[in-house]
Amino acid sequence: MRIARFTTGGEPRYAVVDGEPGHEELVVLTGDPMYTPGEVTNERIPLTDDVRLLAPVIPRSKAICLGKNYEAHAKEIPHRGPASEVPILFLKPNTAVIGPDDPIVLPHYSDDIQLEAELAVVIGRVCKDVTAERAEDFIYGYTCANDVTARDLQRAEDQWFRAKAFDTSLPLGPWIETELATDGAEITSRINGEVVQSGNTRDMIRNVAQAVAMASEVTTLLPGDVILTGTPSGVTKLSHADIVEIEIEGLGVLRNPVIRR
Repeated sequence: MRIARFTTGGEPRYAVVDGEPGHEELVVLTGDPMYTPGEVTNERIPLTDDVRLLAPVIPRSKAICLGKNYEAHAKEIPHRGPASEVPILFLKPNTAVIGPDDPIVLPHYSDDIQLEAELAVVIGRVCKDVTAERAEDFIYGYTCANDVTARDLQRAEDQWFRAKAFDTSLPLGPWIETELATDGAEITSRINGEVVQSGNTRDMIRNVAQAVAMASEVTTLLPGDVILTGTPSGVTKLSHADIVEIEIEGLGVLRNPVIRR
């Protein structure tokens, strides 16, 4: 089931996305289904230009990211050394989140902003010290993510806060898919229609269940928290006026323009 967060000019609402690509309708729900037992209403809204899709979730607590969770990506950033058995963990604030078609704003303090296509896991229940075998019980669903990174600052600074946490550095969308085969999903990123990343979730060092377990060892995961599971190789610099697309098999396409103010 696909769950979207949207607006038609008023307050954000939630809906089940119904229909084939290009002919979708939003079946409006009551409340926020992640936190309350949302009910299906009789209101159906065609997914047209009059509807604005929003980030499907705004983490109320945190977004936890796995760095160097794909061997090939670890090798393309040699200044950080090879991938290890334990991926790097870091945080992004919820103020970094934007939704589909929202602009990625390149920060003035960096000259090398790169995209990173990632599968994001949305947590649905409070969990702590969960095992990989039980991790699926705590997952609400999945969405596309772009871990936008100031690569020049990541190279220069030991802490990744300025490189990873700036406003608009975490596009999410277009919706949450509650059921997804995560052990062999293709991940693709495009800039202006040209493929720059092409990978598969089977190449993760830690798979989705292991990533949830690893994160829950460190911190209590709350409903709405998001875990980014790493990016394949091919990370590429973004420039003003680029159009970025992140596509994950079975999920859809997350599209954002890029601007420098």
